[in-house]
Amino acid sequence: MASDDRDVLAEFRSEFYRCLDRRADAGFELTDAALCHDGPVSTLVGLSLAGEHRRGHGALYDAVNCGSIDIARLRRVLTALPLPRDGAGRILLAVDVSNWLRPDAATSPDRLFCHTYARGKGQAQMIPGWPYSFVAALESGRTSWTRLLDAVRIGPHDDPTTVTAAQLREVVDRLITAGQWRAGDPDVVVVFDSGYDVTRLAWLLEDLPVELVGRVRSDRVFCFDAPATVGGPGRPRRHGPEFKLADAATWPDPPISTVTPTSRYGQATADSWNRLHPRLTHRGLWKGWPGPLPVIAGTVIRLSVEHLPGDRNPKPVWLWSSRTDLTSTDVDRLWQSYLRRFDLEHTFRFLKQTLGWTRPRITNPEAADHWTRLVIAAHTQLFLARGLARDLKHPWEKSSAPGRLTPARVRRGFRNLHRTLPPQASAPKPSRPGPGRPPGRRNRRPAPIHPCGKQTKKVK
Repeated sequence: MASDDRDVLAEFRSEFYRCLDRRADAGFELTDAALCHDGPVSTLVGLSLAGEHRRGHGALYDAVNCGSIDIARLRRVLTALPLPRDGAGRILLAVDVSNWLRPDAATSPDRLFCHTYARGKGQAQMIPGWPYSFVAALESGRTSWTRLLDAVRIGPHDDPTTVTAAQLREVVDRLITAGQWRAGDPDVVVVFDSGYDVTRLAWLLEDLPVELVGRVRSDRVFCFDAPATVGGPGRPRRHGPEFKLADAATWPDPPISTVTPTSRYGQATADSWNRLHPRLTHRGLWKGWPGPLPVIAGTVIRLSVEHLPGDRNPKPVWLWSSRTDLTSTDVDRLWQSYLRRFDLEHTFRFLKQTLGWTRPRITNPEAADHWTRLVIAAHTQLFLARGLARDLKHPWEKSSAPGRLTPARVRRGFRNLHRTLPPQASAPKPSRPGPGRPPGRRNRRPAPIHPCGKQTKKVK
């Protein structure tokens, strides 16, 4: 089993090296340096001091700013690797946005105002930065591991819902092409947190074998199906009685109600109502829609638990699923799948705090995209090596079972594993640094200042 894992890791490293176009050797060694660097990555130039990076700091910056990668090939390689699945063989994907904050980079283009949370209640801020939309495959149990499949930067001219739909469509198409999903397999489950228009995403992806489930705000209003009418004046009704999430008087008795004991939240109660749809209007993204607007029916799930860590009176969570006619087993499976979405937060924290994803002070957004893909490749190598790395624990840490190491502890032992893997990058050639700007001469071409925020008017 260990030899098979080693072969998969070595094959991925070989394929990743072939995906690199310009500055391939420098980019590959930069990725190895991020994996084998002692401690968290605090600066980009500090990686040039790692033994795995045999080139100078100038080649390191050159690899980030001038390097290129075959994006389509790398995405196919990431999709073809083994994916985590649940007991029924179902693939579970999560989509979320993580921000690369650049508040002081006035010369960096394509920055948006990114929503960031603070410690105090109501202290959220909007800080300039580059938002990236990530798609990752989740595991079934509680873990801090995810398999990153794709990352796309959202620009000032992009609509987040349209970008997410296109990104998911490409990911699912690659899964089908790679043989990860075949006809007759369970639908791919995609989970979203609040902030996504999950109903519109369900309509945009209705031709794909996907099942969407996302959190909705507690003040949303849905409608049941319109009652059947025979004849009568006026046009037929398109919406039935309203279902207000904030008004319990509008809730009929739930057709399905399940109670599940949990070790972390106490009793978890899930109530579901079938065939509920939002009332769409010809505004916003639906402005200019020809003819009647579609009726996007789904299932609303209300999840309530006895307690949360640090909160004895938690508020219920409302979910909307794109599937209708769910069974009690499906309801439990969906809300448990949604809870696995928070594993992606551990991945974001690891990318930023340990691998140094947002540490470089990069001006060009294309260079930020290139560094992001190198970090994804590094994280994928750790995922493939988690069954091979030794547990080099500190004296104050508890021992972990084989195969249960966290990403940080796998990275701690990756340097010893790296020495046993076949080399890919060629040895550096001797060179002389350029003369640079002559002493005393000022820069006569200052970088332009770019505005921050959306560059197009919002459709009302």
